[in-house]
Amino acid sequence: MKIQFSKDLTMATLVALMVSFALAFAACQQSPSTRDESETAVSLDLPSGVETAAEAINEETLTNHIATLSSDEFEGRAPASPGDEKARQYLQDTMASLGLEPGAQDGAWQQRFAIMSITSEAPEVWSFEGQDGSLDLASWDDFIAGSGVQSEKALIDDAELVFVGYGIEAPEYDWDDIKGADLEGKVLLMMNNDPDWDPELFEGDRRLYYGRWTYKYEVAARHGAAGAIIIHTTPSAGYPWQVVQASWTGAQFELPAGDEPRSQVSAWITEEAARSLVAVSGHELDALRESARSRDFQPVPLGITTSLLLNNSIDSVETGNVAGLLEGSDPILKNEVVVYSAHHDHFGIGEPNDEGDNIYNGALDNAAGCGKVLTIADAFTRLPEPPRRSVLFLFVAGEEQGLIGSEYYAKNPTFPPGRIAANVNIDGANIFGRTSDVAYIGFGKSTLDDVVVAAAARQGRTVVGDQFPDRGSFYRSDQFNFSKIGVPAIYADSGTTYIGRPDGWGKEQAEAWESVHYHQPSDEMADDWNFEGIIEDTVLAFEAGLSIAQTEELPSWTPGDEFEAARIQALAELD
Repeated sequence: MKIQFSKDLTMATLVALMVSFALAFAACQQSPSTRDESETAVSLDLPSGVETAAEAINEETLTNHIATLSSDEFEGRAPASPGDEKARQYLQDTMASLGLEPGAQDGAWQQRFAIMSITSEAPEVWSFEGQDGSLDLASWDDFIAGSGVQSEKALIDDAELVFVGYGIEAPEYDWDDIKGADLEGKVLLMMNNDPDWDPELFEGDRRLYYGRWTYKYEVAARHGAAGAIIIHTTPSAGYPWQVVQASWTGAQFELPAGDEPRSQVSAWITEEAARSLVAVSGHELDALRESARSRDFQPVPLGITTSLLLNNSIDSVETGNVAGLLEGSDPILKNEVVVYSAHHDHFGIGEPNDEGDNIYNGALDNAAGCGKVLTIADAFTRLPEPPRRSVLFLFVAGEEQGLIGSEYYAKNPTFPPGRIAANVNIDGANIFGRTSDVAYIGFGKSTLDDVVVAAAARQGRTVVGDQFPDRGSFYRSDQFNFSKIGVPAIYADSGTTYIGRPDGWGKEQAEAWESVHYHQPSDEMADDWNFEGIIEDTVLAFEAGLSIAQTEELPSWTPGDEFEAARIQALAELD
């Protein structure tokens, strides 16, 4: 991955160079599988009254918050929609009722900002001409295409397709799929994910940012490509084709464009359609993919040309992050902050499912996360006195659109990044019952490991790493943008070892839920949700964040971690 830190990292340049050679080796040590309380001497720094305060985290309160935010009245909470306004007002009103202070700039509750709404009208058919014939692909069933530019038209004009393998440029792994090829004006056909067959290479089956679709489109734009097409498979994406259909159609939202390079079109294609497409070039898809499993891979011009015109409806609209602040009690440490975050958006109203339901309620994703953070805020206000550091409860916009709310906050933080002690991000909930483990996304990356292990030990639980490492979850939620400005982050996910259930049951439940409900109208609150695990996980997040807010020492990244240089930069800027 080439982490896109801010352009003014001059103070950290030397540090980044010094640690760059260590990244690949350190990464191998950053994926511990499991630990328990006997392996760390660290204990949580918790004040008196914490157990009583934690009583605010209960099924009734969680249910009320989740049911309200995911109700049809909130219309799926799409950015800049009436449902978005209602959700932000609900979050603001709830935090005000808890006695929190407004946490945005200038004494406001909301950090409002402009975003661009882009709705692309693609033709029903996308045509390709190759040496062995022509091919027409059907919109929706075979491909999904979106605009890469914020203009009324996005155009690919008689451009040649080039297969670029994974499309990765990673000098620290001695990997370069581009090899200096001239890709100006071309359309890049690329595989999803990153090389995953060797644990010494790209961390094996643990997906890095190199495997994310955002990185693929950034590479295409950086090389002047007219467009990029990612080949979808369920294993490589981590979700089925229906998620692409739901997530990349309708209005798409972005921060206003700057001077960054952009391709005209960003597209997805099914594996079956890709196989047919490659065939008209005289190649075989499997053979091309096999050739890409090597450092010696060279881009393959396919001799296929294509044109595509997207007509775009463009509008500047407004959404916002909602922030409530609990000021710390220590006269010095109160100038530092622990940030709890959860995204409040989902997909609004879209294509109906087979039952005719067209409201993408987003109950688990992420009304549940918002409910958990609200109850944690309630628990903090019940402490006999506030913790030493301040605590910010931040509900960010547009996570489903590419983490745009947390990106905006990271560029416009309410505390200097060097004074943000940690981010505790909550995205989703465990609805299947109690677990004996805690899945910690990013386990091994920072000193926050010890905090999570100690918090889990208080519940008699062990900590395991990412149970679905191939999905690249660390780069898929809002803690990523905090990490890019140097802030160590906790992203604790549901455990998978369920008490009283056979081995493998938890993974089966998670995968079954995702295959049917993820980013679909059926993500609704149901009577069979089990709140025991939700409550336990929420208490863990409360106690972990509270301990960070109490402890004198700032958390830090593991030496050699990809985000360490940004932390050093942020701390240096405080001097």
